[in-house]
Amino acid sequence: MDSGWELLPSSERDIADVRERCRRLVRKRATWAAGVAAVPLPGIDIVSDLKMFTDLIDEVNTAFGLTAEQIERLQPKFRMIAYEAAVSVGGMLVGKLVTRDLVIKLMAKSGKKMVAKQASKIVPLAGQVASAAIGFFAFRQIGYQHVEACAKVARELLAAKE
Repeated sequence: MDSGWELLPSSERDIADVRERCRRLVRKRATWAAGVAAVPLPGIDIVSDLKMFTDLIDEVNTAFGLTAEQIERLQPKFRMIAYEAAVSVGGMLVGKLVTRDLVIKLMAKSGKKMVAKQASKIVPLAGQVASAAIGFFAFRQIGYQHVEACAKVARELLAAKE
């Protein structure tokens, strides 16, 4: 049985590299989300955001070695540290199987922005631009928060290992 450590970033430099790579991924996905939000069909962006965000969370968790399966491979002591660190940073998606319901709950926290984004589609061109901007910033903000939560959990595990 392996310890699971080979899946985690092994130094502060590795964590920084994974963090930056994931932040680039967040920006790329946020740009896609903005493009979809600019389409003047109400609701299509929400469906797209759910799918893209679910995939993004899975990819970020995997990059940091923090999927549910990866954490389960850790020794019990380190598994507990990973979950405690995730809870302490509010990383409700760290080490979890990401479901559509979980993403909907998270996006509901950004509900005002989502309503504004949908309402802005009623106004032609200016509404589409506003909707795209709101979609970009909301997606990016939620994505960045998740990346930072994963980086903090990875740092906690690295410190515990030493």
